[in-house]
Amino acid sequence: MLTRIDHIGIACHNLDETVDFYTTTYGFEVFHTEINEEQGVREAMLKINETSDGGASYLQLLEPIREDSAVGKWLAKNGEGVHHIAFGTADVDADAAAIGAKGVRVLYDEPRRGSMGSRITFLHPKDCHGVLTELVTSAAPDAEH
Repeated sequence: MLTRIDHIGIACHNLDETVDFYTTTYGFEVFHTEINEEQGVREAMLKINETSDGGASYLQLLEPIREDSAVGKWLAKNGEGVHHIAFGTADVDADAAAIGAKGVRVLYDEPRRGSMGSRITFLHPKDCHGVLTELVTSAAPDAEH
């Protein structure tokens, strides 16, 4: 069962400038940064609020580290802006299977490692009214971020 909006992913050309905009303009604070080699991005997670399921909602700012990464290709085609929306779930495997059984294409055969040690998969935007949709199971609360 999907429990929250986990994050909204925003593609950008320059992570440092984009972080500065969101921290200066809106007062958000950087909660976590990392380079995800598998996804080909450098990212910053800006925490917006806590959620009732014990999780949180974030803005995920994404700068490609390779032009051939999914975010790099998307950014070249579309420019900066909202890249995807992610929903939190306690069980990404079960929810991906249930959604896939309803005819929505799941893009990964097995969930992959996402931000802060989470497990993720994506749903095809053509099956989700033009929105690239991510399903996220957060890492255990005691896991490092």
